[in-house]
Amino acid sequence: MKSIKFSVAPMLDWTDRHCRYFYRVMSKEALLYSEMVTTGAILYGDRDRHLYFEEAGPVALQLGGSDPEDLAKAAKIGEAYGYSEINLNCGCPSDRVQKGSFGACLMAEPDLVAECYSAMAESTSLPVTIKTRIGIDHEESYQFLANFIDKVSDKGCNHFILHARKAWLSGLSPKENREIPHLNYERVFEIKRNYPHLEIALNGGVQDLAQTELLLESVDSVMVGRSIYHNPYQMAHVDQQIFEIDVPIKSRFEIIMEMEPYITKHINSGGRLNHIVKHMLGLFHEVPRSRLWRRYLSENMHREGADFQVVLDAYRQLNA
Repeated sequence: MKSIKFSVAPMLDWTDRHCRYFYRVMSKEALLYSEMVTTGAILYGDRDRHLYFEEAGPVALQLGGSDPEDLAKAAKIGEAYGYSEINLNCGCPSDRVQKGSFGACLMAEPDLVAECYSAMAESTSLPVTIKTRIGIDHEESYQFLANFIDKVSDKGCNHFILHARKAWLSGLSPKENREIPHLNYERVFEIKRNYPHLEIALNGGVQDLAQTELLLESVDSVMVGRSIYHNPYQMAHVDQQIFEIDVPIKSRFEIIMEMEPYITKHINSGGRLNHIVKHMLGLFHEVPRSRLWRRYLSENMHREGADFQVVLDAYRQLNA
């Protein structure tokens, strides 16, 4: 699988199809990840609600599960919906996920993960990747991570996304698990040096595109999460700065206007404005008077009948 140098992490309640469409307006090249979707939701739930999307470009479906047969079925369905990669979550530490016997607790069962990978890879022509932590609880040695990678890569997996923190499976909330275990980028670099034939992506704590460029000197790709969500205009610079493609950088107003047809279509089909523009609140991050943009949208995007005019009126607050 050819590495895509930059991706936006799967983030629950954030990287839904509307958020990803917004990012795609700004970057044609970045790999965008879905929220984690459980195999049960795909096999027995409202499939369209979880899987349908409209944005062009590379989009990865992240699956949560630990049953090889169910994962294989879900991967095949994901391919039919037009995703370009299937990813297995072996990194989420939440209690709900652990009760389902998947997420970060799978790091303790590398043979099962290898079996899951094989089943998924056999069911789809898409690349299948693994996103995991660098350790769990008191298992944080290099050898623990290397053993996990050995077992799964022996089955053919050649692309791992490593969140450069271990996960505490009890005692910390998911939010605390993103902040308290210390970042260990060197562990990820060490894996890349010792497994040069594998595609290794680094995730965790990446703040901006300048840091991304530095990290790309040591790994194949970088996955950025919350810093992009809070300051999404960075996406407008990704194609030029990270992928080195000579394209014009869109202004924030141009981005707003490109969102108009999508927003209007969503509202006309029975959707609500806030479903989309909640992801746009950070568009003017660090721009003077940006709080007025955020306040106006926050106060008006939920009201009955709210449409694209609310977005235009919010923009006018910046120049009032």
